[in-house]
Amino acid sequence: MAESNFVDYVKIYCRSGKGGRGSVHMHRAKYTPNGGPDGGDGGRGGHVILRGNRNYWTLLHLRYDRHVFASHGGNGSKNKSFGKDGEDKVIEVPCGTVAYNAETGEYLCDITEHGQEVVLLKGGRGGLGNWHFRTATRQAPRFAQPGEPMQELTVILELKMLADVGLVGFPNAGKSTLLSSVSAARPKIANYPFTTLEPNLGIVSHREGTSFVMADIPGIIEGASAGKGLGLRFLRHIERNSLLLFMVPGDTDDIRKEYEILLNELKTFNPEMLDKQRVLAITKSDMLDDELIEMLEPNLPEGVPYVFISSITGQGIQQLKDILWTELNSESNKLGGASVETIVHRAKDVLKLQQELKDMGEDDDFEFEYEDDDFDDDFEYEYEEEDWDEEAEE
Repeated sequence: MAESNFVDYVKIYCRSGKGGRGSVHMHRAKYTPNGGPDGGDGGRGGHVILRGNRNYWTLLHLRYDRHVFASHGGNGSKNKSFGKDGEDKVIEVPCGTVAYNAETGEYLCDITEHGQEVVLLKGGRGGLGNWHFRTATRQAPRFAQPGEPMQELTVILELKMLADVGLVGFPNAGKSTLLSSVSAARPKIANYPFTTLEPNLGIVSHREGTSFVMADIPGIIEGASAGKGLGLRFLRHIERNSLLLFMVPGDTDDIRKEYEILLNELKTFNPEMLDKQRVLAITKSDMLDDELIEMLEPNLPEGVPYVFISSITGQGIQQLKDILWTELNSESNKLGGASVETIVHRAKDVLKLQQELKDMGEDDDFEFEYEDDDFDDDFEYEYEEEDWDEEAEE
């Protein structure tokens, strides 16, 4: 079976550029004896930068380009000529991408907006030329600074999809059918569990030209937060949703119990999900008559807006849209009101991270060889205590 084009997890190796070395040079010109030092500074090494790009929706483009190298800074030269700055390396990622240190699991940054840039690795500063070290008593310094070394880091990029409404339910609860009926999305639909193997996004039109984004993830089973089924891999995609739509089939023996199981899985995965607005949709209600619906209503979860729907017949679909729109625009949860600052990213446990990498097929170690010009120093440096004075920084 062909591999899916949806890639939401990738490990890459990044390396910034090293700074160019300062030049040790004495001015030489006709009729100018003892011209003095004129060695220029080395150039800055290139940065490695993450940049948000709304035109990407997956990390597929990074799966086959996992070595990211920025350019080194050029060396200084005579006549106080500065070395050329190294070219920055920009990694374009979809909005909603989170970066972690692959060695320690430490959270690094979060890209949520188009055009947002974060310097992942700084390039090394260029070394100062001997022109900077002239003094009244040391008029011909024959030393300069080397450039700062490059930085290396293995990074895990994890995509968490941005959507207003996230669908939560057991397999075969009707999530994909609902998404296909209210939007132009066409997810795979079949009468067996785990039909959906990757998240799907759809834009749902509402009244008077308004709309919101709905995300469908693979079904959750009991124990998903512990790694059972597909839920653990995709639960992160609803961490950013403003509102969660729980979907329970109307022919379920105990709707409240199934709802509480789903809620507990979210709580175990990330307790902050309980702070999100919740709506309950009882699906496949075309099989229920009015008398049975009246019997079920008293046993539904308290304090949660609910609606009986049928994606096949259209029963309750418009009512569901109205409830979702109202909840999204409520004072406690305005549309787009889930501030980025309120999202807390916890560091990953190293042992779980290693298992996660193995499950994703991203556990291969990176092996690389340094080019010969990475270590091309051809003279001895003399270091001074003031070599890396912050005032000398460009």
